[in-house]
Amino acid sequence: MKRKSVNSSNLFSIGYDESFMILEIEFKEGGIYQYFNVPKSVYLGLWKASSHGKYFDRHIKKANYSQKKVR
Repeated sequence: MKRKSVNSSNLFSIGYDESFMILEIEFKEGGIYQYFNVPKSVYLGLWKASSHGKYFDRHIKKANYSQKKVR
């Protein structure tokens, strides 16, 4: 999946597959994770957030989306 880098102390890059509703995040501390059944609005919110890390914590991590570590 293609990811774009973001200006964040926590996240390195994010990508989204709209047809499968998969959000992929690469973390600066290591690891790439995929989150499943994530609405496009949540991805766009993450992309536009002034703090990507805070948005991730509140709207993705705490939402308990199914996830898988890719690398």
